[in-house]
Amino acid sequence: MDEVADTMPDKLAACAFALFSQRGIERVRMDDIARSAGVTKGSLYWHYSSKDEVIHAACRHYYLSWTKQMECETAKAATPAGKLRHAIRSSVHTCLIDENNRTFTLELFTLSIHDKEVRDGWRIFFDGVKAFYTTLLQNAMACGEVPEGDPAAAVDLMLAAMEGYKLRALFEPGLCARNAERRITSLLLEIIGVQA
Repeated sequence: MDEVADTMPDKLAACAFALFSQRGIERVRMDDIARSAGVTKGSLYWHYSSKDEVIHAACRHYYLSWTKQMECETAKAATPAGKLRHAIRSSVHTCLIDENNRTFTLELFTLSIHDKEVRDGWRIFFDGVKAFYTTLLQNAMACGEVPEGDPAAAVDLMLAAMEGYKLRALFEPGLCARNAERRITSLLLEIIGVQA
C-alpha cells in the first residue's frame, strides 16, 4: 500500500499534465484530475492542497519527462553530433510539433508572468536544457565533428529560434505542422553547425 501511496503524487501530476496539455490549464478542474487519475477529490487534496500545487507538480513532471526522453534519445547515438541530432529531432517533435505539449509550455510562459514558482522552475529547467545542449555541442567541437565556435552562443540562438517557432505557431499553425518537422530540425541543426 505504501508503494502505491508513494507513486500517487507522480500519477496525479502526470494526469494533470495530460489534461492541462489537452484542454488548457484554466479549463481543468480538480474534479477532472481526480477522475482522470481514478481517485476521489479528497485523495487528490491529500497530496496537493490546491490547483497551484498541482500545476507546479505538472511542471516538474514535464521537466523530468523531457530529461528522461533526452537520455533515451542521446543513448541511440555514439557520437556527440549524433546525440545532438537525436536530441534536437526529439525536441522539435515534442516541443513544437506536438500541439498539446506546445500549448502547455506556452501556458507556462503566461503563468510565469505572475507566478514566481512557475517562473523559477522554468528558469532552472531551461538553464538545464541550455547546459545539456551546450555540453553536447562542446563535445562535438572537441571531436572535430563541428567547426569550432562559441557553443553557448550557438545554443542560445538555436533555443531562441525554437521558442520563436513555438510562439509564431499560435498565429501560423502550419508553421509547426507534422510535415514541417524535418525542415525545422534541419534549420536548428544548421544554427549550431551540425549537418542534418
